[in-house]
Amino acid sequence: MKADILVVDDDASIRSVISMALEDAEMQVSEATNGAAALIAQRRNPADLIVLDIGMPELDGFETCQALRKFSKVPVLFLTARDDEIDRVLGFQLGGDDYVTKPFSPRELVLRIKAILSRVRADDELSQSKHGDLVLKHNAHEAILGSQELELTSIEFSVLTALVSRPDQVFTRDQLITAVYGHNVTLSDRTVDSHVRNLRQKARKVGYVDIIRTIHGVGLRLGTCTQ
Repeated sequence: MKADILVVDDDASIRSVISMALEDAEMQVSEATNGAAALIAQRRNPADLIVLDIGMPELDGFETCQALRKFSKVPVLFLTARDDEIDRVLGFQLGGDDYVTKPFSPRELVLRIKAILSRVRADDELSQSKHGDLVLKHNAHEAILGSQELELTSIEFSVLTALVSRPDQVFTRDQLITAVYGHNVTLSDRTVDSHVRNLRQKARKVGYVDIIRTIHGVGLRLGTCTQ
């Protein structure tokens, strides 16, 4: 899948140079002319990375990044016409991932973007659990089954996390309660069964009937999570 990059700069010629370089590197590019437009674009169609000019009128790059961090963890690469250390420090403090000074080499910019994306993907893989078509994104607290996101409660997510951690193990209901709620918690089997029933219903809605299996007389284990 191609990376989706949002280029934010009030200078049309710079946007054009960056966009051409990124498209040559087989990335998808969208553009925004100012910080406010960038915030709207990221809410509507989240990019994988944002190239963000600092020196824009009205809402500058720092202010835009600060606003972005209230709702998005998208990687940000700052562009600036100045090479002041204080700008670099402030940019990193606000959540920037890298910093390129104008004038810049489009080839170097592409390499820096690729490096950031590689780090992000590596981090994502470490924070994910997979089984069949089920993907649990632990940092984002998301469960993806096939191509559909399951709307799970925190307890339902924890139940799946426990099962995915040992997909071949049959968990007794007491073991699941301990994994989800911790030790020294007394709950009835019906509590577990209720969460499992909800998980099965949500999985069926997206076409999956084998997400959790009941092993009669023993407990529960993860299903194949495939159609």
